[in-house]
Order: sequence, then structure tokens, then C-alpha cells
Amino acid sequence: MTSLDKPPASPASSASPTSQDEDAKAVTEAALFEAFGGLRGMVETVLPGLLFVTIFTINKDLHSSAIAAVAVSLLLLVVRLVRRDTVKHAFSGVFGVAFGVVFAMMTGNAKDFYLPGMIYTLGLAVAYLVTTMAGVPLIGLILGPVFKENLSWRTRNPGRRKAYAKASWAWGLILLAKCAILFPLYWWADTTQLGWVLIALKIPPFLLAVYLTWIFLAKAPPPIDVFAEMEAEEQAEKERKAAAAATADGPARHRRDT
Repeated sequence: MTSLDKPPASPASSASPTSQDEDAKAVTEAALFEAFGGLRGMVETVLPGLLFVTIFTINKDLHSSAIAAVAVSLLLLVVRLVRRDTVKHAFSGVFGVAFGVVFAMMTGNAKDFYLPGMIYTLGLAVAYLVTTMAGVPLIGLILGPVFKENLSWRTRNPGRRKAYAKASWAWGLILLAKCAILFPLYWWADTTQLGWVLIALKIPPFLLAVYLTWIFLAKAPPPIDVFAEMEAEEQAEKERKAAAAATADGPARHRRDT
């Protein structure tokens, strides 16, 4: 099974446990790719910043570097619009680059191009940790709709709640470690040094967090498909109404006949 359109195998399924485990891992992998954008999303995240630091390394010109970064992020968005693909990752890239450009232009310091993204990373790390300590891990809020389980994992699926908590701890700690490297460099390193280190730290921490999330969720109980449950309840309600109408119509028809 490689599509989220297929529901996870139920415990009563005739499939073997090994097959069910493989199906669960495949569904989890597909959900993570959908939620975080996959390979293309990673490229869209890295490319504008890579172009900025490359051009600035060559000519030390903030304006041309900023224009190039904005242009490539807009181009990636247009490509998605033309192909009618999901644009949320491209939009987030455009906004991120735009904030960085505005901030750098306002201060005149090219390093400030990276500062909004660094602050966002720090805030996201804190959000992962705080929501987990509050009993509502952020990764569960993000992936719940993708798995069609919404918030059912909070009260009805303790195994998945525990897995989401572990994954959120992983995300929070990994992002905090990333911030612990970048913020000192913001003060001590020059623009090109900070830029290249930031580019180098774009993908590996992200992949590590996604991999750990996949491990935790693949070993967790399958999600409860609340959408399928609602559809089943609606169908059952229709059948009850039809049966009640047929029951009520029987005596009335008998009276008409007599």
C-alpha cells in the first residue's frame, strides 16, 4: 500500500502481521512526504538561500543576492501553480525569503537575511517541546489530519499519542541543537560563513527528525480513521431513517387497503 487513500489494515484483516507492518510503514512514509513536502519541498526550501549566499559570496552585493533569492522562490511557486500542485510549501518559501529580504534591507546587514528563519526555527523548537509537555504534541496536530485521525489519538489511541510525543521531543531537541550552532555564528561569523553553515544544516537535521518520526509512528498502533467512522455513522443513520419510514408506512398502507 503506497497511497493514503487506502485505509490502514484492520486487526481483523486476513493479511499477515508482517504484511500489516509493511503497510503501516508505507502509509506512514507517504503521510510524512505529504506533510513535509518530500524531495521537492526540500529543494524549494534550500534553493533560495543557496542562491543568496552563492551570489553574496561572489560579489558581496546584498541587493542582487536578495533579488535572486526572491526571484527563484517566486519561480518555484509559479511552477507549482502551472502544474496545479500543492503550493503550501512554495508559499511558505516565498514568505520566508520575503521576510529575510525585508529585514536585511531595513538593517543593511546581509546576515539579517537569515535571522527571521533562525527565529522561526527557535520558536518552532519551543512549540514542539511546550506542546508535548502540555500533552498535545505538535507533530500530532500536524499529522493527525493527514492520517485522517484528527485528534482521536489524544483520547482513543494512547499508543499513537506516545509515539507523537516521542516524535515531538525529537523535533524540538534537534531544532534546538541547530539553533545552538547558528545563533553564536550569527554574532561571531561573517555573512558567507553563516550562510554556508546554515545551508549545510538545512537538510540533515530535517531528515533525521523525519526518520525518527517514521520510526516512532511505524511501530505505533494504526490511526483511527475518524472520517470513515463519520461516513459509516451517516450511512447507518440513513438506513435507520429508511427502516423507520418503512415501518411507519406499513400500518398506513394496511389501513388504506382495508
